[in-house]
Amino acid sequence: MMLKTRRMLLTALLALFSVCAAADPEIIVVCYPGGYVNIKDANGAMNAMLRVVERVGHWPENSFDSLFTAKTDECRKLMAEKNPKFAFTSLGLYLELRGQYHLTPLVQPRIQGRSSERYRVMIKKDRYLSLDALKGKTLGGTVLEEEAFIGKIVFEGKYDLANFFILKPSNQAIRALRSLDKGELDAMILNEQQYSGLVSLHLDSALATVFTSSEIPLIGVVADTAITTPEERSRFGDALSEMCGDAEGNKLCELFGVESFASVNVAVYEPMVKLWGEGK
Repeated sequence: MMLKTRRMLLTALLALFSVCAAADPEIIVVCYPGGYVNIKDANGAMNAMLRVVERVGHWPENSFDSLFTAKTDECRKLMAEKNPKFAFTSLGLYLELRGQYHLTPLVQPRIQGRSSERYRVMIKKDRYLSLDALKGKTLGGTVLEEEAFIGKIVFEGKYDLANFFILKPSNQAIRALRSLDKGELDAMILNEQQYSGLVSLHLDSALATVFTSSEIPLIGVVADTAITTPEERSRFGDALSEMCGDAEGNKLCELFGVESFASVNVAVYEPMVKLWGEGK
């Protein structure tokens, strides 16, 4: 009788432990390289978003939690330590880590009516005639946090960034633009959102575009296909598709300037995968 009671107690304790273990939230890694986003604001917005994902996707409350970083090295570390089922990544990090973590894109953001973007190198008007004239000159910008991505994808492997330019990474686009305006930088590279924001700035100097990239697809949320099921991926993606239309979920969309998330054809990234593999 005593042995039976002990066995029953052990079974009950194991069951309780299993419930507690299952209650640990799944970590969503959020990588926003080079972005000037307040971590507290980002985590607050992510918290609101995840509650919406849980509600729309019919997960129990607090099934998910998030970890945010604006540093590529920190993102790599978080991906290795947390091995997340889902992650928000930049295109550069997706291309770098896709094989290691079996990543597939789930949804694609729509920003200012577009699901792709171009990068531009800006100079003071009439100062340089071409990108080649910038050899040995200073190049600033927040997107330089992902140097390999800029070299392999934006410049399509045609320039060895570290040897061609004197790189001046920044975590604030406005600060770098002011440096360009004052002549402290020779050029600055901008993504689509930053370029669109130029009209709202009052700079002393007229700027000109000396380089414009090809269209580059945006990326939003990716999933590890080795540790998620097709049903989980579909469920998570569908929930995200409804997020920007939700009063609470819209907080994250507004923070990152996203209008909506939509399902994506993975084939749109194949040219980027090819460029990445060919790049130096």
